[in-house]
Amino acid sequence: MSKPLIAIPGRLSPEATGHRTPVTSCGQNYIDAIHRAGGLPVLVPPTNDMTIVAETIARCDGMLMIGGGDVSPSKYGATEWARLFGVNELVDDFEIAALHRAMECDIPVLAVCRGQQVLNVALGGTLIQHLKTTPDHRDTMHGIQVVTGSRLAQAMGTTEPLIHSLHHQAIEKVAPGLVVVGTHQDGTIEAVEHTGSTWIVAVQWHPEDTARDDPSQQGLFNTLISHAS
Repeated sequence: MSKPLIAIPGRLSPEATGHRTPVTSCGQNYIDAIHRAGGLPVLVPPTNDMTIVAETIARCDGMLMIGGGDVSPSKYGATEWARLFGVNELVDDFEIAALHRAMECDIPVLAVCRGQQVLNVALGGTLIQHLKTTPDHRDTMHGIQVVTGSRLAQAMGTTEPLIHSLHHQAIEKVAPGLVVVGTHQDGTIEAVEHTGSTWIVAVQWHPEDTARDDPSQQGLFNTLISHAS
C-alpha cells in the first residue's frame, strides 16, 4: 500500500541560512511526526492562486495545518487592539482556501496552534487577540481536560494529556460546525472538532514538540495518517 500524502501549507520567510532568496518553510518536528506515523509530507508553498491551492490539496490524502503568526483581525471582522505578531494576509487567505478545499474533498485534517485559529476563522468564528492568562500558555507544559469519547480522546488515548503550550491567542466565538473537546482550567479552548467532516481535529498546543517521547501526542499524527490511508 502506498504511503498517504499529507499536505503541509508552508510558511514564508524572507531569508534562511544557505539561501539567497525568500523561502517556504516548515518545522522539522512536524515532518518527523508525519514520517513516524507512516505518511509522506508534501510542503505546499503559499500562493494567491486559488486554482493551484485547490489542485494541490485535492491530490493529497490528508492535511496538517501548522503553527505560526497571528491571523489578521480583518479575517474575522475585527480591528487590531493588541500587539500582534507575524501577520501575513496572503498566508491567511492561502490557508483558509486550503482548509475549505480539504473540507470539500473530505480529507482528514490535523490543525495545530495557529492552525486551530485559522480553522475557526475560516468557518466564521472569532479570536481572543491576547489572553489575560498568556503567561500560563507561553512556552509551558500543563494539563488539559479532554471530552471523553471525542475523536481527540480516541486519538490520544487519554482525557488528561500533558501538553506543550506556546500561544497568546485563542478561540473566542466558536465557529458553526465546531465543537469544543478540550479546555484549560482557566477556560481557554484547547481543542475543537468539526462535526460535519470525517476527521478534522484542531489543538491549540504543539503536539509535534513532544510527540517523539509521548505516545499520546504522536497518536494525533498516527490517527491523521490512519484516516488518510
